[in-house]
Amino acid sequence: MARELAGLVVKEQSGFFWVEAEDGSTYTCRLRGRLLEAAQSSDVAAIGDRVRIEVIDGATGAVEAVEPRTSALSRAVRTEGNRGAGAAEREQVIIANADQAVFVFAAASPTPSLRMLDRFLVMGEKSDIGRLVIIVNKVDLEGAAPTVARFDMYRTLGYTVLHTSALRGEGVAELRDLLKDHISVFTGPSGVGKSSLLNSIEPGLARVVKNVSEARQEGLHTTRDSALIKLATGGYLADTPGIRTLALWDIEPEELDGYFPELAPLVPECRFADCEHRNEPGCAVRAALQKGTISHSRYQSYLSIRDELEAALDKMY
Repeated sequence: MARELAGLVVKEQSGFFWVEAEDGSTYTCRLRGRLLEAAQSSDVAAIGDRVRIEVIDGATGAVEAVEPRTSALSRAVRTEGNRGAGAAEREQVIIANADQAVFVFAAASPTPSLRMLDRFLVMGEKSDIGRLVIIVNKVDLEGAAPTVARFDMYRTLGYTVLHTSALRGEGVAELRDLLKDHISVFTGPSGVGKSSLLNSIEPGLARVVKNVSEARQEGLHTTRDSALIKLATGGYLADTPGIRTLALWDIEPEELDGYFPELAPLVPECRFADCEHRNEPGCAVRAALQKGTISHSRYQSYLSIRDELEAALDKMY
């Protein structure tokens, strides 16, 4: 008689899913037929998903069902040409059911791009993840203080902001506490010192993550950008490779302002329901900008992302 178990997807590669099951074992699984068909157009299963599997033998199984997600951190991936050199048209779920996302940026070396951070935050707001955390790393570097101060405005927007230095151990205990007993995704641009931070959180953690990364195979639809690592203090961490570009998924231009927490409350006050917050009369967003109650840099991020979303929409029609 077939045995069914509930489990958590902790790794995916080349169409195989490693499921940590309720019996304490980890099974290598494939998707059943109907799920396999659906997976051609979207990530029906991803790390972090709660699934039900049928055990085939002591080491393998089949994913029979995927439970509804509470959150999904996704980006668009290219689906045409050499390794996806064409238009970004397909959703890639970085992690499902995470309860917090940790975006790591460096105070210096490399110089942080707040425009890039704003893009990550829009992705996080879209995902329905409960808590978004901004890590400002390398605060020990000479001349970092003025740059660190630029992140202060994000606290006023309700985001958790933590300053860290792996070299001096600053903020490491607080970060460890933040990760404890949570399913967290750990991501950011390249070169921000994530490996050093990981080793500060837990000795050898970066090496474990690297070993997982080196086991991945190349290819657009077969590569999973992250795997869940169980933390000694409890919980799971999904570390992702350094992200150089980030194409947003499933956001319409007219709904973008809803993912900027300082803009969203102002939208109903605009004279026109379809206000783009550019040059329209009676725009509450531009009025707040002139008063200095919203950040000019955040407003510019909004315009930049909206231009990109509109350009992508034009290409579709």
